[in-house]
Amino acid sequence: MSGYTAGIFAIFCINLIFAYGIFVPAASGQINLGGAGFQAIGAYGAGWLSSVGAQPMWVTIPAATLAAGLVGFLIAFPVLRTRGVYMVLATFAFGEAIAGLLLWTQFFGGAIGMVVPAHIELLGIAACALAVTLFVFYLMATRFGMVARAINDDEAVAVLMGVNVRAVRVAAFTIGGALVGLSGAVYAHNFSFIEAQYFNSFLSMYVLLYVLFGGVQTAWGPLVGTSIFTLLPEFMRMGGSWRYVVFGVVIVLMMALRPQGLITRALVEKLSPRRLLARQLSIESSA
Repeated sequence: MSGYTAGIFAIFCINLIFAYGIFVPAASGQINLGGAGFQAIGAYGAGWLSSVGAQPMWVTIPAATLAAGLVGFLIAFPVLRTRGVYMVLATFAFGEAIAGLLLWTQFFGGAIGMVVPAHIELLGIAACALAVTLFVFYLMATRFGMVARAINDDEAVAVLMGVNVRAVRVAAFTIGGALVGLSGAVYAHNFSFIEAQYFNSFLSMYVLLYVLFGGVQTAWGPLVGTSIFTLLPEFMRMGGSWRYVVFGVVIVLMMALRPQGLITRALVEKLSPRRLLARQLSIESSA
C-alpha cells in the first residue's frame, strides 16, 4: 500500500469514528454541532499526556476518550434543556468555546500548536475504527438502541411507554462525546501535531453531513456516508475544480430526494439475507 493510499485510509478511519460519535446522539433525536470541540478535547488530552506526561498510547488514548466522555456527560444536562435549533446552537457554541480556549491558552501550545511524539500506525487506527463500528452496531441492536430510535421517531409515545427520555439522551450524548474524543486522540497520534485552528465549525458541519447523508435510522448510515464523503472526492480529483460542483449537486439532489438519508431501516430489512432468502423461496415455490 502506497503512502498516499495509507493516508487516505487513515483519514477515512478517523472520520468514521467521528461520524459514529455524532450518530449515537442523533439516533435519539439530538443534533450535535459541537463535534469538533469533543475531538479537540480528545486530541489535546492525548497530545498533552504524550508530550508532557510522557505516557504511552495505551494510556493516552483511553484517558482522552474518557475525558471527552466526561465532558459530554457534564454538558448534556444544560444542552438537553434546549430544543430544536436551540440545541444545535448550544452545541455549536460549545465547540467554538473549546476551540477559542485552546487557541488562547499557552498551557496547550496556543496558536503554535502541540507536537505529539508517539505515533500510531495504520493497523492501530483501523483496529480502533473496526472496534467502534462493531460496538455501535451492537449498541443499536440492544434495548438501548431500540429505545433511542423510539425516542427519535416519537418522543411523546416513548414517554407514554415509560421510557426515561432524559436518561437515554444523556447516555447517548456521553457515549457520542467519548467516541468523538477517541477520534481526536487517534488523529493526534497519527499526524503527530495538533493545532486549535483545525477543530473549527466547518469540521463539525462536514462530519454531521456524513451522518445525515448516510442516514440516522441504522448504523449503516455513518459507514456509507463517511465512505462517500471521504473516498469519492479522491476519485473525482482528476476532474479538477469541477468535482466540487458535481459533488455539491449530488448532495443537494440527495437531500431533496431522500431527506431521511441514503440508508433507511426499510432498505436494510429489504436487503437482509433472511428477507432475500424468503423472497427467493417464494419465487421458487410459485414457479
